[in-house]
Amino acid sequence: MTLEILTADSLTPFRHGFFTRKGGASSGIFSGLNCGFGSSDQSEAVHVNRDRVAQAMQVAPNHLCGVHQVHSAKVHVAKGPDEPAVQADAIVTATPNLALAILTADCQPVLFADSSAGVIGAAHAGWKGAMNGVLEATLDAMEALGAARENTTAVIGPSISQAAYEVGPEFFDTFILQDNSLSRFFSGGVGDRMHFDLPSYGLHILRTAGIGFAEYTNHCTYSDSERFFSYRRSVHKKEADYGRLISCIRL
Repeated sequence: MTLEILTADSLTPFRHGFFTRKGGASSGIFSGLNCGFGSSDQSEAVHVNRDRVAQAMQVAPNHLCGVHQVHSAKVHVAKGPDEPAVQADAIVTATPNLALAILTADCQPVLFADSSAGVIGAAHAGWKGAMNGVLEATLDAMEALGAARENTTAVIGPSISQAAYEVGPEFFDTFILQDNSLSRFFSGGVGDRMHFDLPSYGLHILRTAGIGFAEYTNHCTYSDSERFFSYRRSVHKKEADYGRLISCIRL
């Protein structure tokens, strides 16, 4: 099956893509393009899937650069292939022929580019990472490589939508204690439950940080099981594990 790769005109001329689960070698609950070695999927299948992604990005497999994601605000600067995976949730580079890769399964995959400076970035931004500053830290790290945030574009890829993201009062309180105005990213639910708008929160952070342009692809990971893996959907279905989507950008 052919890979399905979602792209954004705003990130041209950089080769990039938010890969769906279509076109992979995994089976069972991981059926499709599961790119997460952290899953219990067969490692051989994950290797095949990642090789297919590298081919689509037109780089050698060892030029597909990722990080060991831990829901932090840490950013890794990639300088070449075969670097050991470090604990971080964003990765930036000004080195040609490297493809930056982020894994998600409801959290926001965010791809960044400053075309005039030749600097790119990719971030994994769940609610915790976003609140702790991973998006701003990515922009800071890109600027350290010569980018300008007013010239930088960021695109938020497939993420869990507000309609699918039900949370409790403790979650709401965490945001309100930081800033009362963040209540606008919540809508009412049943009883004491609410629905959180993660992509709109991400866009708010990026725009507040002074980015030149930011957008969301408007794809919900939870509601489209044919195209996307979803951690929350796997929990609701009582599945033992879940696949990881990959999003990439290269110079």
